[in-house]
Amino acid sequence: MASITFKNNPVTLLGNEVSVGDQAPDFTVLANDLSPVTLADTKGKVRIISVVPSIDTGVCDAQTRRFNEDASTIENTEVLTVSMDLPFAQKRWCASNGLENVKTLSDHRDASFGESYGVLIQELRLLARAVFVVDANDKVTYLEYVSEATNHPNYEAAIEAAKAAK
Repeated sequence: MASITFKNNPVTLLGNEVSVGDQAPDFTVLANDLSPVTLADTKGKVRIISVVPSIDTGVCDAQTRRFNEDASTIENTEVLTVSMDLPFAQKRWCASNGLENVKTLSDHRDASFGESYGVLIQELRLLARAVFVVDANDKVTYLEYVSEATNHPNYEAAIEAAKAAK
C-alpha cells in the first residue's frame, strides 16, 4: 500500500491499491443531486479522477480549479473530483466558484470509491489526495498517490497522461 501522511502524521489507507495497467475498479458515488454515479456512467471517455480530502480547503480548491481549467483543453475527457464532502456542500462550492468542466462526486455514503482505489484514510474517514487517469476502455494509465495529503499532485504529469490516453 502507498505510504502517506496527513499533516506529516502517518495514516492508514484502507482498500485496494490500484496500479497502472489495472482495469479501473467500479465504484458508486453520489452526484450533487444525490443520484448514483458509477465508472460505467463515463465509459468511452478519458477520465481524470481527482481525489481530494475536502473541497473547501486551499489545496483541494486549487486542485479542483486546475483540473477544471485543463479539462476544457483535452478532447473526450471528463474530470471527476471525488471527496467525502456532502453533495450539498460540493454543489454550493461549485456554484459559488463558477466551475463547469468538473463533476464533483461524494463518497460519503458508502466509501465505495475510497475502498476500491485504496484512498480511504482510516483515522479521519477522509480520502487521501490522489489522481487517476482512466482511458476510454477503463484501464488505469496514470496514478499518483500524493505522499503528503496537504501537498499538490503533479498536475502536468496527469494532464499529459490524459492527453496520451485514448
